[in-house]
Amino acid sequence: MGLIDWLSDNYIEIFGAVAGILYVILEIRQNIWLWPVGIATSAVYIWIFFTSKFYADMSLQGYYLVISILGWYWWIRGARHQVKSTGRRAQGMEQGPNNSPLEGEQGSVSYEGNPRTQKLKVTRINLKTAIILTTVFSILIAVMWLVLDRFTDSPVPGWDSFITALSIIATWMLARKIYEHWYLWIVVNTASVILFYTRGLYPTVVLYIIYCGMSFVGLREWKRSL
Repeated sequence: MGLIDWLSDNYIEIFGAVAGILYVILEIRQNIWLWPVGIATSAVYIWIFFTSKFYADMSLQGYYLVISILGWYWWIRGARHQVKSTGRRAQGMEQGPNNSPLEGEQGSVSYEGNPRTQKLKVTRINLKTAIILTTVFSILIAVMWLVLDRFTDSPVPGWDSFITALSIIATWMLARKIYEHWYLWIVVNTASVILFYTRGLYPTVVLYIIYCGMSFVGLREWKRSL
């Protein structure tokens, strides 16, 4: 009877945890359906974090709703853009005697499967983007910490700000399919396990332990796509 009572009291959090696990599985597989699942998960966690007084994390879930819509669009548009760009390069290549493309410095262009169904490709972060994101992260954590410390009753403004700021950067990198976003998730998930355990959100603790393990799997799987 105790288990039934616990499940009835925590069904929203349990649903969010299950949906979150599905989200990461789809993320590892680079399946575009991760975005609608992310929208549903974020909606649930907005309520969970509001009732737990994790205001920065609640705001983060609102950001997730927006970035999930953008990510869905970018993954579709980005794949089409890559196909069009590759097609233009192919058309501009020199032709050999048999009207076949000659291999120059960039080599010939080939598709794997139907170009119209190609996925947005995984890329590595460049120095300029890394500097910009580091600057944005520093500004975000400073502003959030100040706001949470002075204007809310958040019990852990520093931890809350750190996790939120780093998650914002990691999610943007995911939407752009930047490989290194997995390193950020490993840090975020480890910090989240510690934070949520201290607040008694045990189903969420289990979720983030699973997240952390799956982040290492994602790191390995995405590396194969480079």
